[in-house]
Amino acid sequence: MGILNLTPDSFSDGGKFNTEKAALLHAEKMLTEGAEIIDIGPQSTRPNAEFIDSNEEIRRLGKVISSLRKEFPEALISVDTFWSETVRFGYNEGMDIVNDISAGQFDKKLFETVSQTGLPYILMHVNPVYEEMHVKKKFGNIMVEINKFLLEKSQNLLEVGVKDIILDPGFGFGKTVDDQHKMIDETEYIGLGKFPVLIGISRKSFIYKPLGKSPLEISEETQKLHYKVLKQGAKILRVHDVKAAKETVNAFLKE
Repeated sequence: MGILNLTPDSFSDGGKFNTEKAALLHAEKMLTEGAEIIDIGPQSTRPNAEFIDSNEEIRRLGKVISSLRKEFPEALISVDTFWSETVRFGYNEGMDIVNDISAGQFDKKLFETVSQTGLPYILMHVNPVYEEMHVKKKFGNIMVEINKFLLEKSQNLLEVGVKDIILDPGFGFGKTVDDQHKMIDETEYIGLGKFPVLIGISRKSFIYKPLGKSPLEISEETQKLHYKVLKQGAKILRVHDVKAAKETVNAFLKE
């Protein structure tokens, strides 16, 4: 899954791809490098990012989804949103997957809307309020807490008719460095094998800050962690650097 940020303020590539032409060129590059899913982000969710409503998300998305659908019909398109109106817009434009960082907690109509579209849904572990999503919580046992949350929410989704669920443990959202390394070490237990797992650690601070590096200087370290989670059954890697991740996936598949 290649990341396509349409935002002016994402932490490592804000403002680079927020025109339709730049977005399409970057999507083409990622697909050429081996991406199978293009994850379009109209809203930054980094710490202290600007909070925008669905109208602004839809404005930023513009014709990007439909243009991608037309230019690259083989690509799967996910949209990173927690707004039900954005999901409706994206569905009408031709998106394939809803990628929601909120687990349906920021818009109470979201689960029902996803069900109505019939689209697959990525369910992420996160704190329950937008303003606190990056506040580091003290967990007794991070894996127990994540599984309790994800399995309860997935049951809610199944009850409203969402059938295709992918789990994301939520790296970078309200967890300590130690907790996130435990999540890496115990990826095989996420969701207890009930659903496919997505891992999104690309350019995350729990990797680069302890090393005293920038988000753009940790490719080698990130690929080692990618390999580790693939060996434990992770099915999707959400990444900025598609070429390097694809090489890691290929190496894993050759084992």
